Amino acid sequence: MSVEFFMRLIGMGVMGVGGLFLGIYLARELGGMQELWGVVFAMVGALMGLVVTPFLTTRPIRAFRRLVAQTSAQTMVAGLSGLIVGLIIGALVSFPLSLLPAPLSQILPFLGALIFAYVGVSVFVMREHDIFSLLRSRFSILPENGGTRPQGGRSVLLDTSVIIDGRIADIARTGFIAGPMLVPAFVLSELQHIADSPDSLRRQRGRRGLDILNRLQKDSAIAFRITDLDVEGVRDVDDKLVILAKQLRVPVLTNDYNLNRVAELQGVTVLNINELANAVKAVYIPGETVDVTVIQEGKEVGQGVGYLDDGTMVVVEDGKNFINRTVPVTVTKVLQTAAGRMIFARREGN
Repeated sequence: MSVEFFMRLIGMGVMGVGGLFLGIYLARELGGMQELWGVVFAMVGALMGLVVTPFLTTRPIRAFRRLVAQTSAQTMVAGLSGLIVGLIIGALVSFPLSLLPAPLSQILPFLGALIFAYVGVSVFVMREHDIFSLLRSRFSILPENGGTRPQGGRSVLLDTSVIIDGRIADIARTGFIAGPMLVPAFVLSELQHIADSPDSLRRQRGRRGLDILNRLQKDSAIAFRITDLDVEGVRDVDDKLVILAKQLRVPVLTNDYNLNRVAELQGVTVLNINELANAVKAVYIPGETVDVTVIQEGKEVGQGVGYLDDGTMVVVEDGKNFINRTVPVTVTKVLQTAAGRMIFARREGN
């Protein structure tokens, strides 16, 4: 028996009894048949109790629990602090207001407490990040004996694409991500769905994503956890991720171009793995010399193509005759494309 059904039965009984007594009372006052009026009002009360009780009991409790589950601990602490500060100010202001003539002395202290409480909660929640940053900077404790500093940064939501990509495990191991990484349960469900796909390529990608999550969870040096936070009424995973990031005021870590643009349009901070990879690639300028292993022919006649350790493509003029050989080349031009950085070079001695 569910809680809601049990509450319906209680509400039906209470309102049925209340309807019975109301019907008898009205019959006495208006001169009607007490038995008939009592039965009719009891039935109407029982029906109303059956229908209305969940909206007065279980439904508001569920809505409140969903709201609390979707609100970060930092926001709740900030709101509670603002409420306390607002009530203290309201109490201080209420004393002079109570000296006013009636009825102002009874109404204004109560209204002042409500207004200052609301203003306190609003201000503290809106500026929560500034307040907590100030507290961290003032009361932070430096690690002793080479110990690890506690993770104090903002949480980061992981997208399905960045988990499947796999580079997040190595990036997290370096410590560049200061806050804990969160994987919502709906992202985990999408990964499981991909891992069970009949398509072999999708199945391999899904299983690799699950392996990456398992690796992150077992690494004690990485702040990582799976959260049950969800967004009601939304089915698309990307939409849920953007809405959840807005609610928690945290960035989204992804390498999905479309999700990147949609999130930015909605004011959500996006950390893109591909942009990070392009940013940390070695910078070469024309005239520098680098060793490249030519592995294939280029599109143009006589060209050879090789790759640096960071994946940067190098197009070597007259490099066709040096396939599978490592040769020193001189950079002639560097081209930045949407797919990444491309280097044009010629073999030394030409």
